[in-house]
Amino acid sequence: MASIGPFSFPKCGFDAVIFDCDGTLVDSMPAHFEAWCEALALYGAGGIFKEDVFMAMGGRPTRDIVVELNDEYDLRLDPEAVAFAKREAFLKRLKTITLIDEVADFAASLRGKVPMAIASGGTRMVVEKILHVVGISDWFDEVVTVDDVPIGKPEPDVFLYAARLVGVAPAKCLALDDAPSGILAAERAGMQVIAIPSPLLSMSC
Repeated sequence: MASIGPFSFPKCGFDAVIFDCDGTLVDSMPAHFEAWCEALALYGAGGIFKEDVFMAMGGRPTRDIVVELNDEYDLRLDPEAVAFAKREAFLKRLKTITLIDEVADFAASLRGKVPMAIASGGTRMVVEKILHVVGISDWFDEVVTVDDVPIGKPEPDVFLYAARLVGVAPAKCLALDDAPSGILAAERAGMQVIAIPSPLLSMSC
């Protein structure tokens, strides 16, 4: 398991909790970064995605990131092709993913007490595989992914939809996310937000 160090969570003041998945509940960001590096190299763009840029874009849909990389580096990468390659590269690394201790313990302490949901910028297939691999598929009342909403993070759609599914007003929801886009999305949804520090270590392609 990964750790984020000393960190405290509120014990009251919310009626539901909505968790981001990657980088919040599970330590999957190194696997995601390696998958990005592999996919971009496959299409002749190896080495362009630096760690700080990757972290800043965390939580956003893969295709949106490819479009931004095209604009930034004057590339002509096919967003669909790169997204597929990145997904396949990530799936090969599923067994490297572990829970983040403190967040997982917080979620476990709430089971059966308040509704809980996932609101992820990932695709449903990948998110469900992650939850299965780390053994927490049955912890959550609802799982919302980028496949379920018109616009991904940093727009609030995934959080708002998750709140609607669990039947709790956004203002009564506590949201946990690690990425700037996810934190902004939860704030735009009108939720109480906890920014989770990342356990990510220094990496390079």
